[in-house]
Amino acid sequence: MAINYKIYKKNLISFGPIILFYILSLTETKSNFQSFYLNFFSFNLQMMIIYFWVLKRPQLIGFGHIFFASLINDVVLGLPMGTSSIVYLILAFITTYIRNATLAPRMVTDWFAFIPAILIPNIIYFLIIKNFSNFNLSYIELLQNSFFTFLFYPVVYQFFKFYLKKVEDSDA
Repeated sequence: MAINYKIYKKNLISFGPIILFYILSLTETKSNFQSFYLNFFSFNLQMMIIYFWVLKRPQLIGFGHIFFASLINDVVLGLPMGTSSIVYLILAFITTYIRNATLAPRMVTDWFAFIPAILIPNIIYFLIIKNFSNFNLSYIELLQNSFFTFLFYPVVYQFFKFYLKKVEDSDA
């Protein structure tokens, strides 16, 4: 019985990022974390989760989880169905290309490769929202969100790297 408990605990801990991704999809954060005092300060944690885990451990967060959680996100936020799915799957495909093309992965190379990985999906998101819905979205807000997402990626990277090391140490 104790062995089964340890196995369940280890599996639950290793699925932490996917659980966090689903929790963020189910809440009404609009995929952004905004400060109450600084209205321009927002970043997209879901994009950072997808980028890091598809880059470092792609077997954990698969495209099916990304698609399903994104559909849930669209329903919760009232976005046109499939908007988040397209954006997050494009991010995952770009990240897969970066993972396959990178010879020596380091935090700095991953960080600078994150620039096109967030700009291309955000441009597509902007075009979909402007053409297929009546939401008011300015490109300045989207650029600010992309900038702060890029800026805070090293902090999230270090946190997830520490988490990944703890999970891998518990596997051994």
